[in-house]
Amino acid sequence: MTSTVEPGSLVQKIADLQDFDQYADLHWEGSFEDYLQIVRDRPDCTRNAFQRLYDMVLSYGREEYMDAKKKLVRYPFFRDEDGDGADAIFGLDIPLMKLVNILRSAAQGYGPEKRVILLHGPVGSSKSTIARLLKKGLERYSRTPDGAIYTYEWRLTGDTRMDTERETEVYPCPMNDEPLKIIPKTWRKDAFGKLGLKSGKYPLHIPGELNPQCRFIFNHLMSCYKGDFAKVTKHVHVKRLLLSEQDRVGIGTFQPKDEKNQDSTELTGDINYRKIAIYGSDSDPRAFNFDGEFNIANRGIIEFIEILKLDVAFLYDLLGATQERKIKPKKFAQTDIDEVIIGHTNEAEFKKLLNNEFMEAFRDRTIKVDVPYISRLSEEVRIYTRDYNQESVPSTHIAPHTLEMAAMWAVLTRLEEPKKHNLTLLQKLKLYDGKTLPGFTQDNIKELRKEAEREGMDGISPRYVQDKISNSLVSEKNHGCISPFLVLNELEAGLRSHLSSNPEARKRYQEIIGVVRQEYEDLVKNDVQRAISADEDAIAKLCANYIDNVKAYTQKEKVKNKFTGQDEEPDERLMRSIEEKIEIPESRKDDFRREIMNYIGALAIDGKSFDYRTNERLHKALELKLFEDQKDSIKLTSIVSAVVDKDTQEKIDLVKTRLIRNYHYCEICSTDALNFVASIFARGDTKE
Repeated sequence: MTSTVEPGSLVQKIADLQDFDQYADLHWEGSFEDYLQIVRDRPDCTRNAFQRLYDMVLSYGREEYMDAKKKLVRYPFFRDEDGDGADAIFGLDIPLMKLVNILRSAAQGYGPEKRVILLHGPVGSSKSTIARLLKKGLERYSRTPDGAIYTYEWRLTGDTRMDTERETEVYPCPMNDEPLKIIPKTWRKDAFGKLGLKSGKYPLHIPGELNPQCRFIFNHLMSCYKGDFAKVTKHVHVKRLLLSEQDRVGIGTFQPKDEKNQDSTELTGDINYRKIAIYGSDSDPRAFNFDGEFNIANRGIIEFIEILKLDVAFLYDLLGATQERKIKPKKFAQTDIDEVIIGHTNEAEFKKLLNNEFMEAFRDRTIKVDVPYISRLSEEVRIYTRDYNQESVPSTHIAPHTLEMAAMWAVLTRLEEPKKHNLTLLQKLKLYDGKTLPGFTQDNIKELRKEAEREGMDGISPRYVQDKISNSLVSEKNHGCISPFLVLNELEAGLRSHLSSNPEARKRYQEIIGVVRQEYEDLVKNDVQRAISADEDAIAKLCANYIDNVKAYTQKEKVKNKFTGQDEEPDERLMRSIEEKIEIPESRKDDFRREIMNYIGALAIDGKSFDYRTNERLHKALELKLFEDQKDSIKLTSIVSAVVDKDTQEKIDLVKTRLIRNYHYCEICSTDALNFVASIFARGDTKE
């Protein structure tokens, strides 16, 4: 019985999405002769694992930028744009630079290709995410024309069959080896020259011997054809190789288990006892499953999760795999492998390694890359905004500054106290984040980073913060909106169980929560101030009045009073009330006023008119001055009482509308913000 798909059917609509040309290209098959032509046209298809991985990262480009007078490189690959940013790495450009430099050196054959790349850092610092990204990237790259990679299988027919009951015997290469390995090692250099095979980006170099099973079949065919290599290659069928972790092709992952259940055959393969009865010997390579993680990861990458928890028996295999690029399957000779070995471990396990003299050989064969926690506030915020936003949490509004305050607390716990007595931890955080502070230069930032040797290796992980934000989202106190105070309370409440054995750290982190609460208080006051003083006409009038007085002052003239028509001295009281809002000292007022007039004059020369919005400092000063003048008329402190007159209520509603429209508040958090700021002023706290 046959079934047909009707044109226009639902199944056909799905089938129409298929690209048959792409499928044919990805599943290309051909003879050994065909493959040699491919190598002549595109020699880079023979690259080794490190070369392919490095080129994959670079295929996404590189971006150079300056940070604290230091040239850094950002690799867009780690943004994970192909995965919609789900595994994007934030704020770790320096560790990623070091990692890519190791790959580059290994690709050139300078030595790191004989080492384990060890990602080391505190829990939750993106070590496993980096490894996962590399594996996913290599999978995708193998499906592109530039990343095409090939392997082969043996097809035995006629008198060459080893099992006469089958018409055709097919033996896929169990380790997905490079087809050029079929050329005997002693012939390769001369063969490449005779064939006109040229080097591509890298020298054409195919080291190593065939794996035991392919060597067995090759020797069998050479015997059948009396050493005629040309006839042997007629049985070689080359095909495109698509790397896949799910299919266990070129991508391996190994996770240590309980010591009693660990078996080194998980890495190097094991005997297939069912086939011993067929082939008569446990040393026949056809009776062996070359399916250990090292075997299946050949030509690609293998990740060791918590690598330092490996049993000693595994370490012997790992040492040979790194230095000699060989593994030792049971009952067989050492077998060549070509793969990137990357592992990761946390701080506690690494300290054990340093203190274990029996692990010296392993330490000598590793290249450590420190992966610390993020120390830039803006980069930490990106982690939480990726996970908690309007799309992912549509039913709950996240109040402004909520994620920023959670991120600020996390970053502050990771920073070391500055040795400069005139610098606070919060100021250090702002300097790291690119903010400018009076008296501090880019050189100072470099010094701060240099003096803090272990910065980012301790502190709170993003996972802890994510857990507490999640708690806030489902909390009974959440009435459709979560605020910074709700999240900070969750963060503080969880410290007792999180740091039960470290009271000193818990005390320090609680003190930092107090610092963050104060910072939020200043931010929310600023939002309310800006909302109250968001009357553009009033600011423009205040600005015009200020400029008229500054102009008269700098030119030693008088100002005409628009009400009396009388000439009067410039209003020093007005000018100072504005300048003091941005901390212009009395001794600097003349310089500031001349600066303003010079700025206006320069605009006039260019035929442009002055707009206070283009001068950030003056704009802020005008807003603060207007807020001071208007806050009493709005009677903000009356909010905390039960009685609010109609006129005041209208003004308060206007401020709430501005908070919602201009600063992303909602009805709930805008009311909370006004109540909170009102309570501050009711207490007499008028700190600007």
